[in-house]
Amino acid sequence: MEQIIFRPKLYKFSTCKEFAENFQIGSNDLVLTNRYIFEPFFDEKTYPVQVIFQEEFGSGEPTDTMVDAIIKKASEKEYDRIIAIGGGTVIDIAKILAVTEGECVDVLYDNKDRLERKHHLVAIPTTCGTGSEMTNIAIVNRTRMGVKMGLTSESMFANEAVLIPELLSTLPFGVFATSSIDALVHAVESSLSPKATSYTKLFGYKAIELLITSYQKLVKEGKEILPEIIEDVLTASNYAGLAFGTAGCAAVHALSYPLGGTYHVPHGESNYAMFTGVLKNYMEIKTDGEIAVMNQFLAKLLGCDTDNVYDELESLLNHVLPKKALHEYGVKKEELDTFTDSVMETQGRLMANNFVPLDRDRVYKIYSELY
Repeated sequence: MEQIIFRPKLYKFSTCKEFAENFQIGSNDLVLTNRYIFEPFFDEKTYPVQVIFQEEFGSGEPTDTMVDAIIKKASEKEYDRIIAIGGGTVIDIAKILAVTEGECVDVLYDNKDRLERKHHLVAIPTTCGTGSEMTNIAIVNRTRMGVKMGLTSESMFANEAVLIPELLSTLPFGVFATSSIDALVHAVESSLSPKATSYTKLFGYKAIELLITSYQKLVKEGKEILPEIIEDVLTASNYAGLAFGTAGCAAVHALSYPLGGTYHVPHGESNYAMFTGVLKNYMEIKTDGEIAVMNQFLAKLLGCDTDNVYDELESLLNHVLPKKALHEYGVKKEELDTFTDSVMETQGRLMANNFVPLDRDRVYKIYSELY
């Protein structure tokens, strides 16, 4: 059994200048990024790279039309390396650019088992949640099909992943909140996965510890402490990426996709909407095994009994990102059946990683309880 997948070489630099000098970036590099990220940290006269700004092709998380437009733009350029500097959207799109020479998203999905690397890829996260720099999956909202789906290939791993805490110095609190909770979900789901190993759990549980203690400091001392904890949270996100890159995510992510895809809820927020609801239903089915270990670990961090550990966890997270019921996003009761069918029909890859199997009735029950 494979114990842990660690494909990209991992680097860390305190500043963008250190990175640029060590990687000798220049005119043969294509940087995919956002203008508000790139311009404060990189002088185009000093580093004359070619640049594509993602926001010029659409906002929010990747859609098939957005990615197709960026593929078209990139195919007009000549370059040796793709350097992705951004959040999950930018890094996921860059992974797709690395395996295409102009083929559109639909063609890539149709040939997902035969994808080959076309371009060298460097991934640099500017949020603290996706862990996408360590994984080989890109999530795209396939608007033509009405569903979010993952595209996965061995060829989509970055060649190098680079952590630069300086890039997170201007991270808005809302982005910090949604992205870091995404990292927490990655860490918990991967640790409960049947594919978890002692190595993935080593990274997963440490990520949980770093995140919970960072949130506790934030609640105690206020938002002004964010610059002091951001490096720990970035590290936790990376650890969680290592963990779920091998062990996988599960029902929390699977159930979040219809909400995110239909109502354009940020990924971390839609995960949080499902998070404790899924865990409570796991416990209704099975109370021993890894979930008991997880609950004891969380209870110790939170200073509570295992009987109310999920409520205490939610109470802490609500200081960072208040949880909403599904109806508060505009979800209609009759849509719960549609959401359930979508999960059962399109999210088999994720549902295979559940702590315990969840059938259609259980998925509908979870949605109903969260409604």
